[in-house]
Amino acid sequence: MSDSIIKVGEYNTLKVARAFEFGMYLGDGKDVVLLPKRFIPAGLEVGDKVKVFVYHDSEDRLIATTQQPKGVVGDIVNLQVVSVTPHGAFMDWGLMKDIFVPKSKQITGMRVGGNYLVKIYLDEQTGRVAATEKIEHFLSNDHITLKELDQVDLVVYRRTDIGYVVIINNQHTGVLHFSDIFREITVGDQLKGYIKNIREENLIDVATGKPGYQRVEDETEKVMRLLQENNGYLPYNDKSNPDDIYSFFAMSKKTFKMTTGNLYKARKITFTQTGIKLVEE
Repeated sequence: MSDSIIKVGEYNTLKVARAFEFGMYLGDGKDVVLLPKRFIPAGLEVGDKVKVFVYHDSEDRLIATTQQPKGVVGDIVNLQVVSVTPHGAFMDWGLMKDIFVPKSKQITGMRVGGNYLVKIYLDEQTGRVAATEKIEHFLSNDHITLKELDQVDLVVYRRTDIGYVVIINNQHTGVLHFSDIFREITVGDQLKGYIKNIREENLIDVATGKPGYQRVEDETEKVMRLLQENNGYLPYNDKSNPDDIYSFFAMSKKTFKMTTGNLYKARKITFTQTGIKLVEE
């Protein structure tokens, strides 16, 4: 099916070719895949287009579903093992059929109930979607097309003495330093972030959230919420200790000053000698 319009392990937007009591066939009429009746959206008719995920079911038949898996081919995700056999392990990825991790693709052996970072791939021999725990050789910083301030998807990979190694856009690695972490995170977490710095030898530093003022705008809601929860007053201002600000707001003093400055300009708050106060409307 290499020339097929239908891509296994990916989302496809396909036209309804034929309809039957048991389901609908999607595709161009020749190259089709079945969408079982239980997954057909209400009102879908022949000629309409629908977005589906395509994979092989438990009977090894190509099938379409409107269910959303926890990852598609190329993604690196944190999944839980639901069963183990002598040949490999099955992991829950959000579909009716669990995804298989061959024993040869495991590092130390998987156990039921354990969570593991895996990369989803399409097996060239079988044409089926599978997963592998051996993801290191998929990651490289040799050729980086990213630049500073680019927004990226991050997966927390492992903890180090200075922070967490993260996987960037499923292909590079970088470091999220402890000083740039403002909430509890664990290995396997998926985060939105941006490229903070690209150093010599293509070493990448990242931060969570959005860069620059965009990130500050996201923090305004937090400050407003905290003010409302504390009767419209908080004993923090630009003279407060940076550690005190970080402890209460989970943000740096620089971000706090920029955020409160924006709120002051918008006439949402006023500054007092001892803190900040909501403007009464």
